[in-house]
Amino acid sequence: MESRGPNVFRTVAKDLFAPTRSMMANQGLYNGLLAAGLVWSLLAGPEIWWQIAVFFLSCVAIAGILGGLTASRRIFHVQAAPAILALICLALG
Repeated sequence: MESRGPNVFRTVAKDLFAPTRSMMANQGLYNGLLAAGLVWSLLAGPEIWWQIAVFFLSCVAIAGILGGLTASRRIFHVQAAPAILALICLALG
């Protein structure tokens, strides 16, 4: 992350990458687990896929709302808004 990070996250000071390495690894693991849950919902049987999808999309939406309120509004637009839209589509579909 320290070598690629400054190229990807240009608004973050380069000297912050080393001290925040474990926090970023934790965030990456968290996002990976959420993605795995959504993939699981796609592969689950017809009787439980909807509940799994709603749970994990809700987790993504809550995390995005919290990030939007505490860190950057962009997080809401990139993370929470698509999850909320997907939840609406599930509810209507």
